[in-house]
Amino acid sequence: MKNRIAFLVLCLFSITIFAQEGVKIGIHGSFPFNDFSDAVVLSAGVDVGYMHALGEVVDAGVMTGFINGFPDNFDGGLDLPSIQFLPLAASFRIWPSNSFSFGGDVGFAVGINDGNEGGLYYKPTIGYLFGTNTEVNFSYTGIQLDGATWSTVNVGVLHTIQVRPRRL
Repeated sequence: MKNRIAFLVLCLFSITIFAQEGVKIGIHGSFPFNDFSDAVVLSAGVDVGYMHALGEVVDAGVMTGFINGFPDNFDGGLDLPSIQFLPLAASFRIWPSNSFSFGGDVGFAVGINDGNEGGLYYKPTIGYLFGTNTEVNFSYTGIQLDGATWSTVNVGVLHTIQVRPRRL
């Protein structure tokens, strides 16, 4: 299982390295609810990926990142561990106008902390473009774990770095 995950990560990074446009870098803050609302107070993460325009309206690509759930250590003096994930996902966006998008990411979230096996990852997103390269987005993150669901509502900022090939 770990060899497959390492191969998938290598493939995702290789695609990003050789891609010549649309590298996305972002941060987000999250509020957990449902199964982890008592154990986690707040969550934060970073997103990195590449999107390719399939036309004027649809973008598709790959995304990865890091999610860290900060534990509620204020009740009873318990020292609870952080809950951490490394999502690996296919991504798409639909742009019905020049500044509004909706879409999502679907893949697998690798569990990083002890006892966390990870699970199916999905993240529907609504975004609003400010300027030419910066997007504010609202999303929901769901990760189907064994016996529980990681659920967060997210607010984030995503910046696009347009990489162009050099002409010789």
